[in-house]
Amino acid sequence: MSSETESGVISPTPEVPTSIFRWPPLESNPEIIEEYMHQLGLPGIWGFSELYGFDEDLLAFVPQPVVAVILNSERLGEKKETTTTTTDVDPSSIVSYYMKQTPILDNACGVIACLHAIFNNMELITLQEGKTLSNYLNKVLDKTPQERALILEESTDFQKQHHTFAAQGQSNLAESQEDVKCHYVAFIINDKNQLVELDGTKVNGPNIIVENCQDVLRGTITEVQRRLEDGQISENLSMMVLCMKEES
Repeated sequence: MSSETESGVISPTPEVPTSIFRWPPLESNPEIIEEYMHQLGLPGIWGFSELYGFDEDLLAFVPQPVVAVILNSERLGEKKETTTTTTDVDPSSIVSYYMKQTPILDNACGVIACLHAIFNNMELITLQEGKTLSNYLNKVLDKTPQERALILEESTDFQKQHHTFAAQGQSNLAESQEDVKCHYVAFIINDKNQLVELDGTKVNGPNIIVENCQDVLRGTITEVQRRLEDGQISENLSMMVLCMKEES
């Protein structure tokens, strides 16, 4: 959903539906995104829950454990990033999985945020074998962040599912790239206990937010509150968590 990427018209093919976007925007709806990821092979015990507020009383209702947070927000300005990374740092030294977002992946930031959230927690999550997520991960494990994006561009399995779920919800009315105001990013804690923001549009790659973070949910909330106070993002935002849930 990034306004930094360019739009384009996809040519009709037998495999992928026609759209004004190559990858249409996803509504920030945890039920839609959860079903999307389950169709791709995320096991049923894992899912997405909406964060309704920052008060501890509300946080107490969030299913545990939370292993990642996904923020969907409208960015008001690109101020200097609070990052300890540089362009010459290998992303694999910071996180297990990182990928770029290319112009062809115009509004794929929602699915990219999900991939960042899921693939950086593979010590806890066992993907369903033979499904789209596991097949894709096996194909890109030894690839660069840019190569991972190029392989996603060509994945008709992903594209067909994406068009299906992007058509659901109440906010699938964008008629041009200018109508797309918000952008998805993921937050995870790496094996060094660093809170890391993963955004495929950033030149510097993984963005280390804070050291010695033990709680990805509260650490992310603190960072989101800082960005709101600094005017980097608007109050037009939503947050959801990747968490363990009881299977239905």
